[in-house]
Amino acid sequence: EEQKQKFLIPLAKGEKLGAFGLTEPGAGTDAQGQQTKAVLDGDEWVLNGSKCFITNGKYADTYIVIAVTGTVEKRGKMQKEISAFIVEKGTPGFTFGTKEKKMGIRGSATYELIFTDCRIPKDNLLGKKGEGFKIAMHTLDGGRIGIAAQALGLAEGALDRTVAYVKERKQFGRTIGQFQNTQFQLADMATKVKAAQMMVYRAAMAKATQKSYGVEAAMAKLYAAEVAMEVTTKAVQLHGGYGYIREYDVERMMRDAKITEIYEGTSEVQRMVISGALLK
Repeated sequence: EEQKQKFLIPLAKGEKLGAFGLTEPGAGTDAQGQQTKAVLDGDEWVLNGSKCFITNGKYADTYIVIAVTGTVEKRGKMQKEISAFIVEKGTPGFTFGTKEKKMGIRGSATYELIFTDCRIPKDNLLGKKGEGFKIAMHTLDGGRIGIAAQALGLAEGALDRTVAYVKERKQFGRTIGQFQNTQFQLADMATKVKAAQMMVYRAAMAKATQKSYGVEAAMAKLYAAEVAMEVTTKAVQLHGGYGYIREYDVERMMRDAKITEIYEGTSEVQRMVISGALLK
């Protein structure tokens, strides 16, 4: 409750910005491959390691950092015990590395986080010791719905701009929107965008009404992301040479769409989640 009062309320009010530190150079899709360590020393946790590709890095005030706190035995095998911690910007030993130069979503800051003997209060453990992986996976479930919505918005925007463009652009004495090939492509794009919308809304409703919604989130993200990539690519094609020019929005939308198939779990991971639930 104290953590909620201190950290959650300012975040909810928009007074402070948050970030989530899970990914490492050697631990992307394989989140169990964490190398960042946290060791309890008296009344403080000492963090050492690094995180990469962290959204809001350097700009955020409050960071949730996933780190290894030991080893535990599960089903006869020794596994890393992973815990979650709250780290505030400005804590000694917590610095920022490279700002990534990205293909898309260039308006979003993506940084490396570096922890060198970074000491945080014992009370900054989030949840119980050893619950970090569960917290991380639960965070991703909700985040995937957000990325699905982002992908949906990109697809909708690209479709809207393309419809407007084909009504104006003339070739061979008529607008390119009058050609059946263009019409059929627009019909396919619109149908897939609407289907993606329904899946995103379904996942959002599942989050609001169900205790578990991981499969709905995975389906929404998988489909919406792949639709966004397909629709934005077709939008560029239907714009012709102008689609490749920065003066038109669709080239940015195409670059932005690609990340939705990658972050918060790749499309391949979403397929693993969905098929795993089917075969359980």
